[in-house]
Amino acid sequence: MNIFISGGCKNGKSYHAQELARDMARENSLPLYYLATMIPTDEEDRARIRRHLSERDGWGFETIEQGRNICEVLTGSTLSGEKVSPEGVFLLDSVTALLSNEMFLPDGFMDESAGERLAAELADFAAKTGNTVFVSDYIYSDARTFDRYTESYRRALALIDRTLAALCDRVIEVSYGFKYLYK
Repeated sequence: MNIFISGGCKNGKSYHAQELARDMARENSLPLYYLATMIPTDEEDRARIRRHLSERDGWGFETIEQGRNICEVLTGSTLSGEKVSPEGVFLLDSVTALLSNEMFLPDGFMDESAGERLAAELADFAAKTGNTVFVSDYIYSDARTFDRYTESYRRALALIDRTLAALCDRVIEVSYGFKYLYK
């Protein structure tokens, strides 16, 4: 089962996603993978990564750090050197960071085609695995006017979120710790 989870920052999305992925893996005796998409740029990012690692310690996740080119995961290995099984259960956290990495490149270039490309790649990933929990941030509710770069990012994320919501078996919004099932 593919599941899409969206919601605001610090609302419990990741924890709920971890529970769902763990339960899916246990029910079907499948390997459990955590696809970490954040590429750290400063000490605050590194501290957040350390906190996330400690929070899921003992849950049974094999962590795979993959900040770009997400489909390459299916031909690679985990941090412990184990071959990745496409039949496993994957928790991709987060779509938001993955798009940022793909769209805003280290050389300062903005790849405006990243949203369409990533939507197609994530759809392909979901089709190949069949057991992925995708986590994304909901960033659409304010009425501000944004600069061209931010607005391009928001539109690209909206395209990806709509694509994932359409193809996933379940769509869940987490808001202030409450879970709303839409599909």
